Amino acid sequence: MSQSTEDRKLAGRDGAGREDQLAPVPVEWRGSEQEKLAARPSESSRRAFLFKLAVGLNGLVGLVLAAPILGFLLGPAMKKRADNHAWVEIGSVGSFPQGETRLAEYINPTNGPSDGETAKIACWVRHASDGSFQVFAVNCAHLGCPVRWFAQSKLFLCPCHGGAYYEDGSRASGPPPRGLFVYQHRIAGERLSIYAGELPTLYNEACAGSKPLVRLAPVGDEEVRRA
Repeated sequence: MSQSTEDRKLAGRDGAGREDQLAPVPVEWRGSEQEKLAARPSESSRRAFLFKLAVGLNGLVGLVLAAPILGFLLGPAMKKRADNHAWVEIGSVGSFPQGETRLAEYINPTNGPSDGETAKIACWVRHASDGSFQVFAVNCAHLGCPVRWFAQSKLFLCPCHGGAYYEDGSRASGPPPRGLFVYQHRIAGERLSIYAGELPTLYNEACAGSKPLVRLAPVGDEEVRRA
């Protein structure tokens, strides 16, 4: 068998194999062979479709993964500023007997849907014998550990570093440099409320037993030159 005859047979097999890989043409097609071949979808068009499909699916997955991250980053900025400071009720006056100190709890007005139990904040409410009220932050003025009230000794004690406070919140002993921080409070219609939304500090006049710190204004250029 000659070389040319063998080449033609191989070419015929290759052509038949390629034709088998192509999509079939409808039987009712009446065009020429060239038109039939042109009507079959090309391999490049299928690859382009699959590529676009993969890109779209990857973009969708990326969007789903990015949504909670964006919510975490932008959530605080989207909260209403007006809700940061509000009067919050912590109970009726009758629920705090005169001459006793009891633990109360309120919901942080700046809480979000994901805060859960962490939105609940504790505070100590003292109803003095003279009828006045004091509401203390539960945090020690040293490093913020929660203090406990011991009615027998009439002391607030910190379990972390041994800080002690008298019943009026003033410092008794230990490492705390000052007394407990105090919430602003008011009584309206036999309901006791505190001004919540931020922890009391020295700057907002919330220290028991001493005067608050004074915020210094920045020194002007003229005063600097004079010094």
